[in-house]
Amino acid sequence: MNKNFTEKSKWTTIGIILSLAWPTILEQVMQTAVQYIDTAMVGSLGTYATAAVGATTTLGWLVNSTTTALGIGFLSYIAKACGAGDRESAKKTTAQSVLVTLISGVLFTIILLSVSPYIPTLMQVDPNIRIITSQYFFILYMPMLPRAATAIFGTVLRAAGDTKTPMKVGALVNVINVVLNFFLIYETRTVKCFSALVTIPGAGFGVIGAATASAIAFFVGGILITVALWNHKMVSPKGYSLKPDKTILKPCLRIALPNMLQRFATTLGYVAFAAMINSLGEVSTAAHTVANTVESAFYIPGYGMQAAAATLTGNAYGAKDNKRMKSIANMFLPIEIILMTLSGAALFFMAPWLVSLFADNKEVMTLGITVLRMVAVSEPFYGLPIVIEGMMQGVGKTRQPFVYNVIGMWGIRIIGTFICINLLGLDLISAWACMIAHNLLLFVMYLITFVRGKWNPLNRKEN
Repeated sequence: MNKNFTEKSKWTTIGIILSLAWPTILEQVMQTAVQYIDTAMVGSLGTYATAAVGATTTLGWLVNSTTTALGIGFLSYIAKACGAGDRESAKKTTAQSVLVTLISGVLFTIILLSVSPYIPTLMQVDPNIRIITSQYFFILYMPMLPRAATAIFGTVLRAAGDTKTPMKVGALVNVINVVLNFFLIYETRTVKCFSALVTIPGAGFGVIGAATASAIAFFVGGILITVALWNHKMVSPKGYSLKPDKTILKPCLRIALPNMLQRFATTLGYVAFAAMINSLGEVSTAAHTVANTVESAFYIPGYGMQAAAATLTGNAYGAKDNKRMKSIANMFLPIEIILMTLSGAALFFMAPWLVSLFADNKEVMTLGITVLRMVAVSEPFYGLPIVIEGMMQGVGKTRQPFVYNVIGMWGIRIIGTFICINLLGLDLISAWACMIAHNLLLFVMYLITFVRGKWNPLNRKEN
């Protein structure tokens, strides 16, 4: 980063922030668009198909969050090295990330494929769809090694300031997924194109076809991101040893472990949350799945800015430039709040139309619209913790976010939902109210941390 960064105008600072954020935001937009298309395609098969696919979604978050957390450990170390201009350390660290990717990818593949027959029972899935749910899960996680590579190597590239390569790889993966969905989900059919009748071949695999399409796309994505990393000038591991290096792994894992525990604990909370919702029946499960799918698009500005915040604060920390650090932090928050306010307003007004894309059952639609409009109001409050957590990740501060998220998830969302559903006999609306309360608590805790300035290690060095 330019040493004259702090002398630049606010508009230039905003430009730098957005130049890093927009590829990640666009990448997530494309991923969400594909998720929308997947849900709509599968949803056309019936409510049972939507429920079968959605029943294990949160368990997938649990797995993916672990590999993402490993990437966060390397992100802080590499961003700091790049900020200090130390390419040698950055490349050595990348080589260690390859080792961790291989170990975690193989380990997760063995574990997930072994437990797939028992997942539907664990998740309290309706007995009528347990077999298809298990098959879907098994196929989806066969390419776990390429999925781990996509998560970890993508984070390494972003740490080096390259957010465009993960975006391009993600775009191609999404195109492959959609195209294969089109041919694998449906039977061979004849459609009218202008005045001509066109026969489109199809395998007619239904839910299994959707899983197969995703698995192939993930496999291709893993190969492409690995090739991109290997040829990257700043962080290529080419020529560096893959043997364990304690001097690198120890500080990286010290950062990654709290983040991994945070993601594991919170995502395990999502699993428990989904299991309680699944116990409410097929309609609630389908409405929850549809609402989750719709809502995911409106978190995108927050998480896109989080990636940029982690990279820029990590660079400033490596350069030991506290003026730049404070300038970045003070610019991120208002941008984030504006983006998430606009996002929340769009979600509130567009909820009926968006839900109608994925469901035609009136009960499912009414329930989905209600919970989406509830959560839309809390979007600005949820955005601020996301970007502050990104800044803390950039400087290697991952312990406090772990504590905050565990308190919010288990102390508010899970206990509250258990009381509402199992003791008071309430429905999906009460569960989402508990989720909103969880988000508001995170807002308060992260705001206090930011105002006190304890998230920034350079503050202590000035005192």
